[in-house]
Parts: sequence; C-alpha cells; structure tokens
Amino acid sequence: MKITFLGHASLQIEIEGTNIIVDPFISGNELASHIDISTLKADYILITHAHQDHILDVETIAKNTNATIVANYEVANHFGAKALNVFAMNHGGTYKTDLFSAKYVNAIHTSSFPDGSYGGQPGGFVISTKNGKSIYIAGDTALTFDMKLIPLQIQLDLAILPIGDTFTMGIEDAILASDFVECDKVLGYHYDSFPPIKINHAEAKQKFSDKNKELILLEIGNSMEI
Repeated sequence: MKITFLGHASLQIEIEGTNIIVDPFISGNELASHIDISTLKADYILITHAHQDHILDVETIAKNTNATIVANYEVANHFGAKALNVFAMNHGGTYKTDLFSAKYVNAIHTSSFPDGSYGGQPGGFVISTKNGKSIYIAGDTALTFDMKLIPLQIQLDLAILPIGDTFTMGIEDAILASDFVECDKVLGYHYDSFPPIKINHAEAKQKFSDKNKELILLEIGNSMEI
C-alpha cells in the first residue's frame, strides 16, 4: 500500500494498481499548487464529511476518472444528483472490493456543504487490504473513546490523524488517540494549510518521540509505503 500526501487532509492510496483519493482539497490549497489534479488517478474517492476543505475537487476528479464516490448517505446523494457514480453508506457500514474494504467509523466534528446545507454526520475510514495491511483515516475529529473500538476488531499498521488543533485534535490529543487505536506509527495531516492550524514540526515530532511513538510528516506530493 502506497500513501501519497496531497496536502491538508487529502491523500492518494494505491493498492496493487487501484487508486483511492481521500478528501480532495487540492486546487484551493496554495501549499499544494504543484499538484495537478487533472493528472491524478482515481478508481474510488472516499469522503469523510462535507466541508469544502474536504470536497472541493471531488466533482472534477470524479468526472476526469469516472471514480466511484464512497461517502455517507447525504454526501453520496449530493454527488449522485450530479450524475456521478456513488456508493452511499453510514457509520458501521463497510464498502468492499476484491482488493480492499473501507469501514465508515465515528468521528466527532460537524459537516455541512459550502452553501450551509446538511452534510450528514462526519466519519473516518478503516481501510484493510486483502494482504492484511490496515490503516485508520480519522477524518476531522476530536479525541473520542470510540477510537478504542478499532483495535478490538483489527490491528492497524498506520493511523492517519489530524494534528492541527483548533478544528480537530491537536498534538497531545493525537498522542492519546494513537494509544486508543493501539498504533504507535502515525501519519499527521490537517495542519499548516491555514494560520489557525500551523504547527511546529520539530516540536510535534519530539512530543511523539517522547512517548516512544513515530510521527510522520510528509512533504506534499511525497509518499510512504506500508
């Protein structure tokens, strides 16, 4: 599984040649200006919630690639009304393919479309591949005890957690979240894009290291493999 950071909370995940885009907010992010969304490959687009900084480029990418959009019922219906391919689900549900499964799990946040209309309840995804690798993409969320349910069912290889504070968890709560999901390898996201969520990278990594954990902060466009 190859994971590429596209800035903010946007990811591209490649599993044996199949590409998943998560929460594409790229064209509106100056830090990701070198990413050309017209060149992105996508078989699936996973959406955690309806805020603009998670859905801005969904329609463009979906039209370019004919990807299937996997999201909660309200978000899926929104894009389905635009004649795009969608799969609607809700918390506890799992989308399954021959290569991977994506379970929609709880998150504590808000969710509305840019026009203020209701975007359903926010969530995250636990993605598991047929070869036994599993990752948790928390989405925008506060620290929640619901995270403790994840390791009761699956052993994670990586937790992808928001760390920018203000609108989501900050560093200290993300460290606790990694305890809750029993995964000491963390890819940080949802930081630096706007002034309220800028972080000190060295300080953040040190705080994780002090707890015998690894915080990975990828440059936009760079990748890691698990």
